[in-house]
Amino acid sequence: MKSYLLLTDHVYNYIVEKINDGSLIPGKKVNENEICEALKISRTPVREALIQLSSEGLLENIPRKGFIIKNLTTEEAKETYFIIGALDGLACALTSPLLTTKQLKEMEFYIESIDLAINTENFAMYHKMQEEFHNVYLSICPNQSLVILLLQLEKKFLKTFDWIKDMDWTIEKLKETNNEHRTMLELFKKNQTAELEVFMREVHWDVRKAELLPL
Repeated sequence: MKSYLLLTDHVYNYIVEKINDGSLIPGKKVNENEICEALKISRTPVREALIQLSSEGLLENIPRKGFIIKNLTTEEAKETYFIIGALDGLACALTSPLLTTKQLKEMEFYIESIDLAINTENFAMYHKMQEEFHNVYLSICPNQSLVILLLQLEKKFLKTFDWIKDMDWTIEKLKETNNEHRTMLELFKKNQTAELEVFMREVHWDVRKAELLPL
């Protein structure tokens, strides 16, 4: 059973990666046979991974058509941003008193790494370092059910920046986001939990940002 679960997870991660790098785009049907051939596996773990992704909102299972990459409307994106902001703010507030000096320094390291990624237009590194930054506090959050729900919702906004024509605008927005990470770090250092909740909800996950997404 353990090996089967690991195989399903492998398929799950493979599909998420294809969505993230733009190989699978909204409205496109997921070709189960291609995945089976690419990973040299049977259809069962592929089907299980697709069902899981569908339950998390990344795919839509359309009768007699199959699994389609879901395309969020702007209104759906705004609603999801609102929920994520509330959950992430709560996670920050719960975790803030638990953070050690070492973990705060790790967050500072990731902020600097994100700066490097932006300046070199290394977007794969940008995504990885941003994920690691948030994982510092999410990994020790005392309410892991909250974290699981939060991460599931965030998967709806997987994206790549490779296709963006206005690179200057993109770089500016990424720098703004990393400056928000700096603000988060300062609030963590001061253990200002109430301010953290408000900042995450009203700034870091400001619903108006959803209107700028390439949906």
